Amino acid sequence: MAGIDGIQNKIDPGEPLDKNTYELTPEEAAKVPTVPGSLEESIAALENDHKFLLKGNVFTQDVIDVWIEYKKEKEIDAVRLRPHPYEFYLYFDI
Repeated sequence: MAGIDGIQNKIDPGEPLDKNTYELTPEEAAKVPTVPGSLEESIAALENDHKFLLKGNVFTQDVIDVWIEYKKEKEIDAVRLRPHPYEFYLYFDI
């Protein structure tokens, strides 16, 4: 749905980045668009921009609202409050 929305609204995806992103200077990296870095940021982005999902009756507003509410109530804190498996590797797997 996001791809169709981009085509219909002629959203420019920008120029391709032909560089190793791990080797960018801080100034260069600041200019590179990013996606949400967590479930919480992703849900906030979905709350702020989901009209494209309503086109073509693929999703209804109540389905989106229930999905967002479920993620907030059941998953965001559960994920945020627990260590990531990589943290166990870093600190406990000696």
